[in-house]
Amino acid sequence: MRAEKIEMSEDEDRTVDLDGVTTSGGGGVAHGASSNKTLSCPLPCPDQVLENVLENVLVFLTSRRDRNSVSLVCKSWYRAEAITRSELFIGNCYAVSPCRAIERFRRVRSLVLKGKPRFADFSLVPPNWGAHFFPWVSAMASAYPWLEKVYLKRMLVTDDDLNLLASSFPGFKELVLVCCDGFGTSGLAAVASKCRQLRVLDLIDDDVMDDEVDWISCFPETGTCLESLSFDCVEWLVNFEALERLVARSPSLRSLKLNRHVSLGQLHRLMVRAPQLTHLGTGSFGLLDHPEQEVQEANLFQAFATCKSLTCLSGFRDFVQDYLPTIHPVCARLTSLNLSYANINAEQLKSVIYHCHKLQTFWALDSVCDEGLQAVAATCKELRELRVFPMDAREDGEALVSEVGLSAISEGCRKLRSILYFCQQMTNAAVVAMSNNCPDLVVFRLCIMGRHLPDHVTGEPMDEGFGAIVMNCKKLTRLAVSGLLTDKAFGYIGKYGKLVRTLSVAFAGNSDMGLKYVLEGCSKLQKLEIRDSPFGDSALVSGLHHYYKMRFLWMSSCKLSVQGCKEVAQRMPHLVVEVIRDGEETNEDAVEKLYMYPSLEGPRLDAPAFVTIL
Repeated sequence: MRAEKIEMSEDEDRTVDLDGVTTSGGGGVAHGASSNKTLSCPLPCPDQVLENVLENVLVFLTSRRDRNSVSLVCKSWYRAEAITRSELFIGNCYAVSPCRAIERFRRVRSLVLKGKPRFADFSLVPPNWGAHFFPWVSAMASAYPWLEKVYLKRMLVTDDDLNLLASSFPGFKELVLVCCDGFGTSGLAAVASKCRQLRVLDLIDDDVMDDEVDWISCFPETGTCLESLSFDCVEWLVNFEALERLVARSPSLRSLKLNRHVSLGQLHRLMVRAPQLTHLGTGSFGLLDHPEQEVQEANLFQAFATCKSLTCLSGFRDFVQDYLPTIHPVCARLTSLNLSYANINAEQLKSVIYHCHKLQTFWALDSVCDEGLQAVAATCKELRELRVFPMDAREDGEALVSEVGLSAISEGCRKLRSILYFCQQMTNAAVVAMSNNCPDLVVFRLCIMGRHLPDHVTGEPMDEGFGAIVMNCKKLTRLAVSGLLTDKAFGYIGKYGKLVRTLSVAFAGNSDMGLKYVLEGCSKLQKLEIRDSPFGDSALVSGLHHYYKMRFLWMSSCKLSVQGCKEVAQRMPHLVVEVIRDGEETNEDAVEKLYMYPSLEGPRLDAPAFVTIL
């Protein structure tokens, strides 16, 4: 999605959006602007009247994309939009400096900030690459005393950062950290103790250090405003007695996601305290080494039956099938079910899924097999999102889910909008069928595990399947391709993928022409991730016309040279070109990892030694 625009300089009317899209704007003059003549009466300046009116209108405009368009009409609209913007989205923390953002947007109450490249989630970005939160929180501490919400993704956050955040914003209400690291339980304690109006503390896939601090006990001893608490990624014990008291004195709590150290018996006690929950992460769903804390199945069944508002279930770590029937009372109401941590087979899944007729979101491991997906397809006619993740690699190479499961989903779940599907084999016919049966797909991510795997029935490349997806799914904005693909498939993507904004490519392509087709045809493309593909300098240079419009380009294990990357850097001065090295390279001219992004600030100053900025 596009993000906020930031003025490049006082004498330059170009603007750049914080996702990296460069456009022109702000150069017009408002209708009725005063001339150089002196007015004979003290009438208000027409520009000022227009801006006053605009400010009262723009407060009702919430879409970032609409606001971006408004800011490009003329200078007065540009100023009015900046004054009224309260939510700031920055898709790359190095695209703009905190000072520049604060100078333009002075009334921000909510910040979304993203840091490391997405491939950091796959350990392709070395540790300590950057994306420090400190420059942002230190600048905001004095500029935004009324800040209420912060959402960080793939950022390096320290305990000192959290302490400064908690101390600087007296009305702070929401903190969401996704895939962040660098902080521990002492930082969480600072947030819990100092943010007296805290409503949301969600820790999602973070790497949290154990400082041996009882952070749960730091929440206010009186009633709290807490509405959402998620700590399922925390790999450390929490003070359960303090947690139980916290839940009991939080009548507004609607979402609670527990870590694996919370036993079934403790889960039961918490559910009795909070029957108003709508979202529940169960933590462990098996037997822990605390027999005195365990619970009878009948009691847990009754606890679920009492939670009349529960619509979203997740967790199920350390899964034990004997307790699965206890969730039956809520299945008929569920709209979201996440079993991506449960090694559950098809028969076990069917005992639950046949009750879930309202399900719209379903995540699972491929242990459910094609048979489990067939049960989902037969029951969940309202399904909008499906994710099937791989278990650990099997020694026998057996395909747990395949084109059979995908075909069943496409036939049974015609309202599907988003799919992520890991498999070991696929056919063009199944992918073509999905494009025909689910034409409203917005996200299609098919990950055929293994290198350059063809249609396992015909032996042909997967070109026609992915071609059908981009041709028939007119709303598609995100696409991930894999398997044996030739330039023909990328030709389809360039020709028909006109709305694609995010494209991920792995182990695919056979020449530079494939990438050229994409860069020349996908005019909306903002994020491009490529790994282990045969694209080289010629393909890279072909995108010079487009890179200022993108948030980033990532390429690893391709055929790039330092000289080719230098050419791009020389011809595009507002583009930061980073070459990332892992240890000693045998070929000094070869580029193992390339990360490029537009920036108003130029090269960053905190690049580690293994990053060379060209």
